[in-house]
Amino acid sequence: MQTSFNPAQLADPAMAASEKILRTCVHCGFCTATCPTYVLLGDELDSPRGRIYLIKDMLEGGKAASAEVVKHVDRCLSCLSCMTTCPSGVHYMHLVDHARAHIEKTYRRPTDDRLMRALLAFVLPHRGRFRLALTAARLGRPFRGLVARLPRVGNRLAAMLDLAPAALPRNNPTNRPGSFPAAESDAVAGAPRRRVAMLRGCAQSVLRPDFNEAAIRLLNRHGVEVVHAAEGCCGALTHHMGKDHASHAQAKQTIDAWTMEIERGGLDAILVTASGCGTTIKDYGFMFRDDPAYAEKAARISALAKDVTEYVAALGLMEPVVETDLVVAYHSACSMQHGQGIRTEPKALLKRAGFTVKDVPEGHICCGSAGTYNILQPEIAAKLRARKVANIERTRPDLIATGNIGCATQIGKGTDIPIVHTVELLDWATGGPKPAALERVRRETLVAAE
Repeated sequence: MQTSFNPAQLADPAMAASEKILRTCVHCGFCTATCPTYVLLGDELDSPRGRIYLIKDMLEGGKAASAEVVKHVDRCLSCLSCMTTCPSGVHYMHLVDHARAHIEKTYRRPTDDRLMRALLAFVLPHRGRFRLALTAARLGRPFRGLVARLPRVGNRLAAMLDLAPAALPRNNPTNRPGSFPAAESDAVAGAPRRRVAMLRGCAQSVLRPDFNEAAIRLLNRHGVEVVHAAEGCCGALTHHMGKDHASHAQAKQTIDAWTMEIERGGLDAILVTASGCGTTIKDYGFMFRDDPAYAEKAARISALAKDVTEYVAALGLMEPVVETDLVVAYHSACSMQHGQGIRTEPKALLKRAGFTVKDVPEGHICCGSAGTYNILQPEIAAKLRARKVANIERTRPDLIATGNIGCATQIGKGTDIPIVHTVELLDWATGGPKPAALERVRRETLVAAE
């Protein structure tokens, strides 16, 4: 794509990076076939190619964001399916991230939209606030019908109530800063000692602390010491809303906490059990490339970051000790397959653990979670969830496995099929407890049979 940015514009590193991305696009349109919003809406401006034209015109012209640009950029899920499809290597993620930051700086949203985004940025990245908000949501659920009829914000508030769990899990001992030592066993005797940090996360540590609990057991059993540092939110949620100041502050806190652990005892890797967070953490090096105080530290963190299944696959899963004939539909989160390019490792691990693994039809199409998307764009998100659930149910699985808390929450609201994290199944197969979601289904089945 030909561009005409002037030298003054290109002196801005963010603009220079976006200009380079724009020049990579050759207008081929391959991205339209795999873009969820284009598939649903059929509007060229709701495809990656259409958004690229809008973003180019906005940035190149030095314009403030218009209502039209905001509408179509807001509809983008950042699923990054277009990046997997693109034959030219267009780094759409960095381009749309820049566009969102530009929108945040130059466009004044309607009051209701502005307040909703501010509320999400204030609550979701903070564990205590998020837990309190979910408690309030349970109290508000009986009034959902009234809430949904509120003008302008009713659909979003109703979506928040729908996504809130009926009950919150208790905190467990692993959901805190600390060190969890490797097990002493014959299976790991003589193996080199490994030490990793693991992101606790913000939303996941409140909604599903058992995900990390299973990962810690699995890693300890394989001779790996796990450390929870005193980190906070990775910054992904606010980053995707264009709130760079907040996201960078959150990311810096996390970078500092992990840097301290590196200096204290060394780290072989930094593991993430929420692939949406992993995609952002692996991009810290780019995000802080021009920050003299953080560029080197951020690049080091990004280089160490791995999805937990990526790490276990390289480590080598021990022989399973549980026999199962369960059929698993593996839902590959967009942030996993498109954002990080991890496609085969989770499925290979599940097969080695003894499960029959089914691919989901249209597996490249997003489930509609996408961070805060299922709250900010609830109608589109609901259609994508229905499409995803229908495709999953076509495989007739006993359960669903995924590697992202957002997907687990989104899909779980649309089906009765139990959904678990991949590491829960790997933990169970190698000696851990049966995932609670499967135990609940078994109890419900027995009750129904009686």
